[in-house]
Amino acid sequence: MARRRTTPLLNNETEEGTRHIPLDRARILETALFLLDEIGLKELSMRKIADKLQVKTASLYYHVKDKEELMQLLSDRISGEIVWPETSLSWQEQIYQWAGQFRKVLLSHRDAVELFNQMIAMGYERLTQIERLYQLLVSAGFSDPHVPWIASMLKNYVQGFAAEEVQLHIIARHHHSSFEELGEQYDQFYRKLPAERFPNMIRLATYTTKTNWENEFRFGLSVLIEGFSAKLMRGK
Repeated sequence: MARRRTTPLLNNETEEGTRHIPLDRARILETALFLLDEIGLKELSMRKIADKLQVKTASLYYHVKDKEELMQLLSDRISGEIVWPETSLSWQEQIYQWAGQFRKVLLSHRDAVELFNQMIAMGYERLTQIERLYQLLVSAGFSDPHVPWIASMLKNYVQGFAAEEVQLHIIARHHHSSFEELGEQYDQFYRKLPAERFPNMIRLATYTTKTNWENEFRFGLSVLIEGFSAKLMRGK
């Protein structure tokens, strides 16, 4: 039986309306995603999801087996937000667009990178993304043994890049007024280092501390794609 509401309503819900909305997996997932963005992965629990839904925790287990399954479903739900590029584009451009979409989705939800790193892909949405990437690489002409390797390299690059972005912005938010202020502080720190010992760090400080995320992300992808292209041309 639903308990009396003690937490805010979601979106445009009304007190009267929520009394008649049946509990189902979709509603549980939407609530879990809402709480993920609000409190983060570490604080997310079945109890807090149940409290938000104004039901007993045991009620959730009629729809999901346990928290691990819920996390799988949640990562799958987030994967479903990735928009796949047009297949009429070159395989290189499709990778650029897919990677950009993947990064955008990872950055749009709090702790999404950590969630993806914790969960092995088992849901249909995540598996569909992998299947499409495999098909893209197969259609481009890559050999079967290389397809999973290349896909894994691309996934690791995007997730690693997004993880660094998230971490640096967390540091900036907790200790500085802005990301730019964090960069300025480190720029000054590097420039005060002993020149005879750290000549390159001092000379390159401005590039290290004033990152253009979009340019750096695309540059890294270009290095990977050019390497893949060269491998494809050699046929090995």
